[in-house]
Amino acid sequence: MNRIIFCMFLKKKSAGQDFQSYPGELGKKIYNHISKKAWKKWLEKQTVLINEKHLNMLILEDRKKLEKYMKIFLFKK
Repeated sequence: MNRIIFCMFLKKKSAGQDFQSYPGELGKKIYNHISKKAWKKWLEKQTVLINEKHLNMLILEDRKKLEKYMKIFLFKK
């Protein structure tokens, strides 16, 4: 059974994610307010950002940059 949430990214009711896909408090916020469709859009954008900005996910500073981009993308559009 799909969870229906109000997606802050899409600005409408949509199917919620099946599980928390990101750790911590931010992960809880994403789980409760970002739909499957919006999360998929983020994953596509994330790939582009990693490649364009030459981010290395083994480097903590780069992971923090990507998290900042994620917050902006998902919650400030």
